[in-house]
Amino acid sequence: MDFYVETLFPGQVNAFLRESITGRAMERGLINLECVNIRDFAVNDYGKVDDTMYGGGTGMLMQCDPVYNCWRSVCDKAGSKPYTIYVSPKGNVFNQAKAIELSKKDSLMIICGHYEGIDSRVIDEICDEEISIGDFVLTGGEIAAVTIIDAVSRMIPGVLPNEDAYTNESHMAGTLEAKQYTKPSEWHGRAVPEVLLSGNQSAIDEYNRISSLVETWQKRPDMLDRLEISEADWEKMLALQKGL
Repeated sequence: MDFYVETLFPGQVNAFLRESITGRAMERGLINLECVNIRDFAVNDYGKVDDTMYGGGTGMLMQCDPVYNCWRSVCDKAGSKPYTIYVSPKGNVFNQAKAIELSKKDSLMIICGHYEGIDSRVIDEICDEEISIGDFVLTGGEIAAVTIIDAVSRMIPGVLPNEDAYTNESHMAGTLEAKQYTKPSEWHGRAVPEVLLSGNQSAIDEYNRISSLVETWQKRPDMLDRLEISEADWEKMLALQKGL
């Protein structure tokens, strides 16, 4: 899959994504990343990409032409229009379902705003959707862009070693992941649940399923509204919670 990032700070994006799992995926040719500097398409020789806002307001706004011409250059090079996202606090909040949906695209262009954002006219003309990574404001869109690319990359076949590396993770089934433990079996007086040491895989799987529901209930109860939980499972959840 091809990822393009339209940004004023390509080094910030490259520094994160060319390491670890995404970096290895690039080395293996499973994903490609190209960061395109908006300032290369500035409206004058001084690298100007912003101006004051009509109607007043504090701060500067990124202009249409640098953003549009940068995007147009990617379309021309790619030979087609990538699915284009503007990362913005106004967008729909990113989640695992969206990561899976985007992983099925052939190519993805993410546009990173700065200052007070980008002139709305160019967003309306070239963007397929706006996405937010949460209800807060960042200095620029780069952190949001790398978050989206990292999450989407994990869903591309071959990026992770096998399907089990992500199918049991938090949010994949609409719940949080079950509590997890490693050696030693007892630490500071806290013991690993006996069932996880039993070797009985069906019992372990059932324990983890209920533990996942309890974790969600305790830490993200809002997620339970989207689930249908049986009376029997509620009884198991209450029993497990009492034993924690």
